[in-house]
Amino acid sequence: MSLRQHRDFRQLWVGDTLSQFGASIGQFAIPALAVTQLAATPFEVGALSAAETAAFLLVGLPAGVWVDRLRRRPLMLRADLCRFALLMTIPVAWWLHVLTVWQLIVVALLVGLLTVFFDVAYQSYLPSLVGREHIVEGNAKLQISQSAAQVSGPALGGLLVQLIGAATSVLATALGFLSSALFLLRIRTSEPQPERTERRGMRAEIAEGLRFVLHQPTLRAITFCTGTSNLFNSIAGAAMLLFLIRQLHVDTGIAGLLMTAGGVGGLLGGLTATRWSRAFGQARTIWLAPLVTSPLSLLMPLTERGWRLILFAVAIFAFGLGAVVYNVAQVSYRQAICPDQLLGRMNASVRFLVWGTMPIGGLIGGALAAWLTPRGALWVGSVGEVLAVLWVLASPLRTMRDLPTSQVV
Repeated sequence: MSLRQHRDFRQLWVGDTLSQFGASIGQFAIPALAVTQLAATPFEVGALSAAETAAFLLVGLPAGVWVDRLRRRPLMLRADLCRFALLMTIPVAWWLHVLTVWQLIVVALLVGLLTVFFDVAYQSYLPSLVGREHIVEGNAKLQISQSAAQVSGPALGGLLVQLIGAATSVLATALGFLSSALFLLRIRTSEPQPERTERRGMRAEIAEGLRFVLHQPTLRAITFCTGTSNLFNSIAGAAMLLFLIRQLHVDTGIAGLLMTAGGVGGLLGGLTATRWSRAFGQARTIWLAPLVTSPLSLLMPLTERGWRLILFAVAIFAFGLGAVVYNVAQVSYRQAICPDQLLGRMNASVRFLVWGTMPIGGLIGGALAAWLTPRGALWVGSVGEVLAVLWVLASPLRTMRDLPTSQVV
């Protein structure tokens, strides 16, 4: 049976789609608010970028232990509702004329903390909702929604910023998280209580999750590849709007339109991910996708005004395509080999290691934009992005074709 006929997966999918659209608008509107309305410095823009993912360093590992001890859907519901409340403070503060860059940074940090718990619970919840035999299809459909949001989110964000202002546009992000919570409430499948095994203490359980990730050669290579890619992509990401708006003097509407190219690439990646897997093998796709697409990242720092703006669009289109195909393959691989009782800690350990590089990258990107100019920061980010694939090319994945048929014990 296709997951299109799975009622409860549809509720999860629709809620996720709405929240992804809101989040994609916010990912453009909040930095644009800092750059265009609050006169943020390059360092403050880097700090804002870092704050969005710093929570993975702060609570990423304990989150996995808590997720394995709790039912996942109620945890996701609470995270969605709290993110809605936090984001609502941004337009309210703007209307009251008290909004500052540092409020944006604090809200981004707290929303990021809640996102840690939501994302770890989310990836651990999917196999129990749809069954392991459907996880590749489920991940592909969820990636399609994320990519579709990225297609229209930045363009819609740029348009909303021009029409109603950046602060008011953040309402769309808040309402997206509220919608996600409402659809989660509609899921009927009963989620069993986690098995009550002997609890050995937080440190021991965290160590078990880390050992599972780091002692598997293929999983270790995937983790280091993703972490390296995220580090350099965050360096570039912290400089993108500074590059387009301040260095090339592109208006916010055009900047948003250019950034939709990444979502178009991701949408194509989501639609074709299963074809990549059938044609080349699920395991082989993990290294083939970034090997083919990442070199085009080098076009981004070559962008200039006029027709050469298309180079920026081509670069992030290729990144979006490769990243989504890679993510569908590697997330499905992780879920397939991990025992149920370790899913939360495995996902949290991977997120800690791969997302923990992002706040570091954001700070480095802000510093490099101030020191080398935003274009210089983009060069550093693009070159590092190309080199990240070496981790998986040098691993046993290079000689494998498909996913394993049994879990690793």
